[in-house]
Amino acid sequence: MGDTTTTIGLIAGGRQFPVMVAEGVKARGHRLVVAGFTGHTNEDVVPHADVWQELKLGKLGKLIAYFKQNGVEKVIMAGTINKPKIMDVRHLDMRAIKLVFKQKNKGDSAILGALASEFEREGMAVVPAHEYLPELLTPEGVLTGREPDEREWEDLRFAWKFAKQLGEMDIGQCLVIREGIVAAVEALEGTDAAIRRGCELGGKGCVVVKVFKPGQQEQIDLPSLGMDTIRAMAEGGATCLGVEAGKSLFFDRDAALAFAEKSGISIVGLTGRLADS
Repeated sequence: MGDTTTTIGLIAGGRQFPVMVAEGVKARGHRLVVAGFTGHTNEDVVPHADVWQELKLGKLGKLIAYFKQNGVEKVIMAGTINKPKIMDVRHLDMRAIKLVFKQKNKGDSAILGALASEFEREGMAVVPAHEYLPELLTPEGVLTGREPDEREWEDLRFAWKFAKQLGEMDIGQCLVIREGIVAAVEALEGTDAAIRRGCELGGKGCVVVKVFKPGQQEQIDLPSLGMDTIRAMAEGGATCLGVEAGKSLFFDRDAALAFAEKSGISIVGLTGRLADS
């Protein structure tokens, strides 16, 4: 438990992450104010909340007012939300419309950075979820029993550099490659769909790399992977995964690594040092 109690505002999306964050926040003795969105939020988070309210997606003014009324000091964003629906102007209030359309770049990092700035203007610091769940960060090095072979290492190195260059343009986090040929770059469809598409085009033996984009908002938008990612790779015949160490979240790590071992998939926590070696 921390020395002082802080009121944390959790913007909760889907899947397991917001529930894990809520558990981590409460385990440290903090007060938790949760905002959920109809049709998007995993409602298993509700029992952990001291205060809970369901809002309509895109109502930024109401969200900020709700947090301020409940004394929120720090804000955490966790969980999946459908970006095309967020960007649909029919869902947005005037404050959200101004935020979105003043951005020349409509990429994830730009929009999330602008959103963080809105909270910070209102006196609420946006903090990384992994501050309360440091064990989720991907460690460096080969994480499976099988190390990548020489061809896979070559693809990992190439994909790392190429993914970082794409990331500077706020495009994707994930790249699927085979023998130096790019089969897929992640766009709006998400990582697992990009892997399926890339494996369909590239064939068996594809290498998948997922990186932290330069300029990405570390406190609100780390890359993530888990069992679904490894299953998509196994189904598509991909044989190697490189994910940025220390700047990505690895869910269900033990189970995912065990499944990767059975599927012959090598997993590496990549860094610039490893990619350059």
